[in-house]
Amino acid sequence: MYNVDLKESYFPAQMGSQIAATTVGGVLRTAAANSPNAIALVEADISGDLGREWSYTQLLSDSENLARALLSRFKHGEKVVVWAPNIPEWIMLEYATALAGIVLVTANPAFQPRELEYVVAQSGAVGLFYVDEFRGNPMGKIATVLAAKNKDLREIANMEKASELFKGSNTQIELPDVQPDDPAQIQYTSGTTGFPKGAILHHRGLTNNARLCYERIGAKKGQTFLSYMPLFHTTGCALAVLGACQNEARLILAKLFDPGRMLDIIESEKASYMSGVPTMLLAMLQVQAAQPRDLSHIEGIGSGGSMVSPELVRMARDMLKCPVQPIYGQTETSPVLTQVWSDDSFEDMCGTIGQALPQTEMSIRDPKTNKVLPIGEQGEICARGYCVMTGYNNNPAATAATIDADNWLHTGDLGTMDSRGYIRITGRVKEMIIRGGENMFPAEIENVMLEHKDVADIAIVGIPDEKWGEILAAFIRPTPGATLDKHTLVAHCRAHLAAPKTPAHWIEIDEWPLTGSGKIQRFVLRDQFVAGEFVPI
Repeated sequence: MYNVDLKESYFPAQMGSQIAATTVGGVLRTAAANSPNAIALVEADISGDLGREWSYTQLLSDSENLARALLSRFKHGEKVVVWAPNIPEWIMLEYATALAGIVLVTANPAFQPRELEYVVAQSGAVGLFYVDEFRGNPMGKIATVLAAKNKDLREIANMEKASELFKGSNTQIELPDVQPDDPAQIQYTSGTTGFPKGAILHHRGLTNNARLCYERIGAKKGQTFLSYMPLFHTTGCALAVLGACQNEARLILAKLFDPGRMLDIIESEKASYMSGVPTMLLAMLQVQAAQPRDLSHIEGIGSGGSMVSPELVRMARDMLKCPVQPIYGQTETSPVLTQVWSDDSFEDMCGTIGQALPQTEMSIRDPKTNKVLPIGEQGEICARGYCVMTGYNNNPAATAATIDADNWLHTGDLGTMDSRGYIRITGRVKEMIIRGGENMFPAEIENVMLEHKDVADIAIVGIPDEKWGEILAAFIRPTPGATLDKHTLVAHCRAHLAAPKTPAHWIEIDEWPLTGSGKIQRFVLRDQFVAGEFVPI
């Protein structure tokens, strides 16, 4: 814990650990030089069985070969999309694009055609790397159709076919000198307009943020990390992958999260660290209570995406004898801003998001005046430092609305800061809904549902839920004469959006509670639903 006594809601950057001039490819080269024979990556397939593995030397060799193959087909600075679940080739492509100076654009494997098409077009990607199928999503067919429609998409390649992935590899191709401030990835995060924004993340931010996060967790060199977080999120491809690499650790990559199988892996492989959203961790602890395993090697657990409940902290402490350390951040900040310390009090672990990581300034500001607020007053959580994105891809207006003239990034979250610099989240400036750690944005879902012939108007509202934190409820005013049918509404939503964006409740409404300016009062709808004033269809 940093010992500070603040007089206003501004936490200055703490020096401590320094920011290194590192790159994504560079940290792999360093790990391979320091621990050439150490196991870097282990595959856990969809059943949770361990399979292929790579030493750091082998992973670097394959990544450099793939980087040369990419440079035979793409130019330095071009963008390619990775659309796949957690497979070793995803990580190999992450390192290879970084070594080649090619920007990696990440895409959720649950994306439906409309969502993928948008990301490919908005990013300006010229390549798409995919798998044939995942959990019933016909990704190969979708990719083929998209390639025929998007003339700027020069190539699609099946990542699970080496002949396609490594096509054109040539040892004579020289890899470029990639710089720390060069763009490494574009990750899409939706906004209140309903159109996703692509956050451009640089090498310096991604590599240093992962290192500093694991320093606070207390990770040691050469341990075993388990990651089941999706690689298309910064938690997976940045924190887990780059954090493990910079600790020269063995990373076990799970293709699919199953609480029982994850516990089996922790026991058999003596994993020391893992992370996950609270719903995942709670599911694992509940399974552990029913069928105990030897989890004595676990030393730390990181959790973010939503507030960590007292029940989760208590269960981890009693069952695992280790702390759950809440982590707060967002895609735009590479991603971690604040983190609880392992020896913090029970109250701080449950009620705060901790103090800022080193070299990061935090402040609570008046959303109207942008002035720093007194200690304890609610305002917008803002951050400044090395980890902040370059900006939103081809979206200067959104960039300017998020990063002010003094380089403060405005998170859109409301919170307070105490005199120690510990922050509490109290709400959201924007209307984002967090379901099980996934950010859901009403406008995106509303825009899709308004295309349904029976929907005249709609409001998507977050409803409190014990399991997910929040779930989605759709309040719909039907078109005149229409009869709403839940099954057709669900089918329409799932045809255009990833399954988690499908509302759990559908409510017909005759008139809206409105503000004086005619805006829907979503909080009134939420409160009325919680009070039992609506019956879902």
